[in-house]
Amino acid sequence: MANMHKLVLGTWKIRYKFHFIAGILLIAFVIAALYTTGYSRIFLEQQTTPNDSIPYCDLFSGKWVYDNISYPLYKEQQCFLVEDAFACEKYGRKDLKYQKWRWQPHDCDLPRFNATALMENLWGKKLVFVGDSLNRNQFGSMLCLIEPAIPPTSSKSLIWKGNSVIFNATDYNATIEFYWSPLLVESNCDDIADHRVQTRIIRVKAIEKHARQWTDADILVFDSFMWWLKPNMTLLWGLFGSSDAIFKEVGMRQLRYEMALNTCRGEDWGMETGQNCYNETDPILNNEYWGSATDREMMQIVESAIHKLETRGLKVEYLNITQLSDYRKDAHPSVHRRFWVPLTE
Repeated sequence: MANMHKLVLGTWKIRYKFHFIAGILLIAFVIAALYTTGYSRIFLEQQTTPNDSIPYCDLFSGKWVYDNISYPLYKEQQCFLVEDAFACEKYGRKDLKYQKWRWQPHDCDLPRFNATALMENLWGKKLVFVGDSLNRNQFGSMLCLIEPAIPPTSSKSLIWKGNSVIFNATDYNATIEFYWSPLLVESNCDDIADHRVQTRIIRVKAIEKHARQWTDADILVFDSFMWWLKPNMTLLWGLFGSSDAIFKEVGMRQLRYEMALNTCRGEDWGMETGQNCYNETDPILNNEYWGSATDREMMQIVESAIHKLETRGLKVEYLNITQLSDYRKDAHPSVHRRFWVPLTE
């Protein structure tokens, strides 16, 4: 039976901690079971305001603008769920400039996030983030963003159950959940606390074990990319532990990635080789920059898988935030987080 740990948030104490890997968010896509055309506007105070001469606005083409007046949207010390892997201030980061950059699309303006509007539109619904530490970070950030919209006297809870972290806001009858599944399909990396393995083994045609955990979700937010980038991974046909199982080590990361999606339907910025995000304080401001690890072919695989789902009548919203995330070399926790092994130079 899965272990369950429940936290009454009025105490603002977290009694259970996890091991997990932080990273850079590259690709995310959303499947909404009850999605409507106007639903994406619930996160905003009003509709996006386009420039008069531009009939269409690409929200993901833009630049980061320094804004020390209206940002940050929340402060780390005031949020009940900033986990140690993302707690930069707690672990000694003094430069807080990274908190004050606002994404500005080239052809329109984004209104300020409205937590009350979000919670009202989540009334009676369940929103589930599925993926790796990237979506776990998004889940935690969303809870920090909506906290001001929930009255202090309101009943709310945070529950750890198996691979899930579940937040319930009773007054809104709403649930926001994170489910750990870094490769979406089954793998030997599926333990939320113990997933650091030397050889990644994937049941590339098996998703039922995970999927049954989110069948009651109204909105699903998936991310899966970084865990597929190892040069070689092992594919498994059959069951873990079965004598009849077939294992095959393969490269071809695009093929592996495509198979899984079909199942579920430093020197980059001019630094010396080997340098990383440590001591970086500004985003990349060159609009032509493209990260060396960013794979356009894998993006096309995502788009193709989504198109197949749409031909079956399933509404999917694809959020390709690769480029806007790649610009933020200053926003990685680097050494300013909890480590589970001793740091090296």
